[in-house]
Amino acid sequence: MAESSFELKIITPDRVFYEGTIDMLEMNTTEGEIGVLPGHIPMTVIIKPGVVKIYETNGETKEAAMHAGFVEILPDKVTVLAEIAEWPGEIDIARAEAARARAEARLQEKNPEMDMARAEIALLRAIARISVLK
Repeated sequence: MAESSFELKIITPDRVFYEGTIDMLEMNTTEGEIGVLPGHIPMTVIIKPGVVKIYETNGETKEAAMHAGFVEILPDKVTVLAEIAEWPGEIDIARAEAARARAEARLQEKNPEMDMARAEIALLRAIARISVLK
């Protein structure tokens, strides 16, 4: 019989961000958005900045902004090593809006000396923070 839940652990450099038994997980990866259900095939993926959705066994859904890292997916366990993960209450909306405006301005300049990849990542991080608050 197939399992109906699995263990999730999200770890950042300064804390265990989340630990519990869940039904489903959704997140952005460099390969696109993925959903993880119990019994998922084993794989390792790279996190792309975005919103992670955690579907708990009690029916609640939690959302957080996640910025970068790696995910190890096993049939009964998922471990996320994240650079940064933030709950909505930990995000300063004014600061996130200002970061988005700065990143958009840098991308519009098209300065050949500008690190465009870094500006794009900054924009994605700001959008993730803003999205989790909406």
